[in-house]
Amino acid sequence: MEKYTDDHLDRFKKYLKKTGLKFTPERKMVLECIFALHRHFDVDELYDRLRKENKNVSRASIYRTLPLLVKCKLIKEALRRRATISYEHIFGHQHHDHIVCLKCRKVIEFGNEKIEKLQDTICKKYSFKPVEHYLNVLGYCKKCSESIKKEVIKQ
Repeated sequence: MEKYTDDHLDRFKKYLKKTGLKFTPERKMVLECIFALHRHFDVDELYDRLRKENKNVSRASIYRTLPLLVKCKLIKEALRRRATISYEHIFGHQHHDHIVCLKCRKVIEFGNEKIEKLQDTICKKYSFKPVEHYLNVLGYCKKCSESIKKEVIKQ
């Protein structure tokens, strides 16, 4: 398992101390597992990975830990698909948005300065102070779009 930096650990410990919560071995295992991943993940994937690594962490511990990691800005909710929420670690990473294929579930991350500037312009126009934003474009990648066309033609 790849090591996370002391900055991640320190930030989480300070947040927990500030909020009167304990830094438990389970929370540490969840944090380590998350920062070893370099992709989007959901609770089930995280749980399965921890189990495969013989880490004894319950789903309940994961569900309780994720909001804490979001609040201290180590991870964020990246995508919502059906009833599943996917997360990604963001500490030390630049902001980006997502294009998501509804068929194969491929996720493409992208950054676009024009979108960021447009957002700033709109917020300024309405005297609105943004805290964060998510842009997820849902649709079909080229490969899936072509297969859907073929399915429609067959019918």
